Amino acid sequence: MLKYIPILELPVLVIMVLIRSIILRRHGIKAIVFGVTDKTDFFLVPVILFFFYSILSIFFNLPFPNILIKQFWENDILLICAIIICTVSLVWFGITLKIFGKSFRVGIDENTNDKLITSGTFSLSRNPIYLAFLVFFAGLIIAYPSIVSSLFLIFFIIMIHRQILREEKFLKNHYSSEYDEYCKNVRRYI
Repeated sequence: MLKYIPILELPVLVIMVLIRSIILRRHGIKAIVFGVTDKTDFFLVPVILFFFYSILSIFFNLPFPNILIKQFWENDILLICAIIICTVSLVWFGITLKIFGKSFRVGIDENTNDKLITSGTFSLSRNPIYLAFLVFFAGLIIAYPSIVSSLFLIFFIIMIHRQILREEKFLKNHYSSEYDEYCKNVRRYI
């Protein structure tokens, strides 16, 4: 039964984003601007769906090459660690969404006029949302270690870092010296 917990936490992450987006939409804010400034963002979608399918194929015997999803290990202690990692990252994510307030976006919103958020989790990391994603998916990889999940984590790290660099460029142009000062005091990741 424990082996299902990490994969069941994944919809919680998605639901949290959707709820925040709906709340912002009610305030007239379009929170999901993914792919608006760069259509290559959409390349991430099939890769994530492929990863999810590979994980689900472990549990539901969906067609998938077994060698790619065969787990490197099955260890209850590591599974419990993975559950804790995923849960902590969800809590961190929820706290960060609350702190983000109306500034939360999925993608780069070039039309934003919100103030730069530097308090709470943003005082520990310039990218607490991405940090939560990375830690969450690292937890999933610990829970379901395979060739596919390992390759996905590497790809995901590269894509997240790419997005962070793009957002940093935007934030530097948008907030100029205020963002420069923030960067001097708070690290990119942690």
